[in-house]
Amino acid sequence: MVLRAEEVRRLIEATAKTVIAEADRLTALDQAIGDGDHGINMKRGFEAVLADLDGLAQKPLPDAVKSVGTHLVMKVGGASGPLYGTLFLTLGKELPAEFDRPAIAKAFDAAFAAVKARGKSDVGQKTMLDVLGPVRDALAYGVDNGWGDRIKQTANAAAEATVPMKAVRGRASFLGDRSIGHMDPGACSSALMIGAIVDCLESGAA
Repeated sequence: MVLRAEEVRRLIEATAKTVIAEADRLTALDQAIGDGDHGINMKRGFEAVLADLDGLAQKPLPDAVKSVGTHLVMKVGGASGPLYGTLFLTLGKELPAEFDRPAIAKAFDAAFAAVKARGKSDVGQKTMLDVLGPVRDALAYGVDNGWGDRIKQTANAAAEATVPMKAVRGRASFLGDRSIGHMDPGACSSALMIGAIVDCLESGAA
């Protein structure tokens, strides 16, 4: 699969608008166990992405994805900016212009490892990695037919699975047992982005 300029545009636009539309929800989740600014920060980052949409759409997909990462590093701030920036920058670096499910799996595995190293965290600690890890595994071991829907379902289920977890990394870890019963905001935003990308690709809009 190779995405044309208009398809790159639709993919990036759909992802950005999905996060922006859910900013209040992300903020509410972060108010429960964090600084309360995750939604605001992510909205600011993806508004910067939308502002550069015309320029991004003219780039090959890997370069466009790297540019999205740069925008997120510069605009999101906090802990999420460097982590999501690392995710997109690594994806863009590893993703070929012509890709299929195995190529996506390889790029995503590299991006997962980079985020893990940047955040000094791991799966099971109530972070965005608790979505990225299961999605990485589903991409690696899935079959090619119908893999998109399974990836989206995996991401959503993984985000829900952070609710009963006790946070051991990040600001939420200071709450100890009080972090139990709340979805991790980074896991939620990760699932939202993955869902938007899958919907766009599966619908043929990209």
